[in-house]
Amino acid sequence: MNQILNGIIVPMVTPLKDQDNLDIQGLEHLIEHLVDGGVHGVFILGTTGEAPALSYKLRYELVERVCNQVNKRIPVLVGITDTSQIESLKLAEKASQCGADTVVAAPPYYFTPTQDDLKRHFTSLADRSSIPLFLYNMPSHTKVSFEPDTVKNLANHENIVGLKDSSGDLIYFQKVVQLMAKKPDFTLLMGPEELLMQSVLSGSHGGVPGGANLFPKLYVDMYEAADSRDTMKMETLQNQIMQISSTIYSVGTYGAGYLKGLKCALSLMGICSDVLTAPMKSFGDKERGMIRGFLGKNKTENVMQNFTSQ
Repeated sequence: MNQILNGIIVPMVTPLKDQDNLDIQGLEHLIEHLVDGGVHGVFILGTTGEAPALSYKLRYELVERVCNQVNKRIPVLVGITDTSQIESLKLAEKASQCGADTVVAAPPYYFTPTQDDLKRHFTSLADRSSIPLFLYNMPSHTKVSFEPDTVKNLANHENIVGLKDSSGDLIYFQKVVQLMAKKPDFTLLMGPEELLMQSVLSGSHGGVPGGANLFPKLYVDMYEAADSRDTMKMETLQNQIMQISSTIYSVGTYGAGYLKGLKCALSLMGICSDVLTAPMKSFGDKERGMIRGFLGKNKTENVMQNFTSQ
């Protein structure tokens, strides 16, 4: 990948049959749902993909199956975040062998690295990866953030090609955009979908919205509206995005409510299973009923015409 990555890169959920087996039919269905929805790429083994809780066997199988099915129709980004640099590099090599376009890594979690540690770690990953590397800023899960100057420093490496920022801090993001203004070939992507519109207006190249698993066209339309500065369309689409955030992602008081709601909705739409990695548990009948009600009111996309109640 030697050019800017623009548009909607879906952080794909990992459809599971059980704790150590993929829902293969659901995976295939989901990939075609996303490609048909016009997304510009898929990002597997990220937070939404529950990567840290998956066995290495599953991670490797997922990379192979996704790359084979996508078959170069759109870019595939593979998360390689791990507490072990060696395991990250092994997964990067697998991604390269399978034909992925780039790898993505957040800081190693558990021990809290300094900014100098981050520079050494990501320089080592970039030096040893045979495909390009994206930085993944996820401070809520890793306890550390890439300081803007660290991003600028690492961006000088020829194999570090972009940043996905999931901090939810638009001021931080705008500082990075300003610092990277003289490096237009460095891709900047926004994580939280609620900030997709604002980030594109601020200079991002696109977003990585979890809701695009459900309604890919909605987020593609938002990216295009923001990119073309279509104010009226942006307002309408932002209202729909916020409705999803305040309903499907907000059932109960669960720490992983976003993911529970997302997978439940995908299950109700007949796309893939709602099995979550342990110790998380899928929604019960009460919560599923609430999600079903929210989906019934959501008219964001034609896919709802094919909604399957389960």
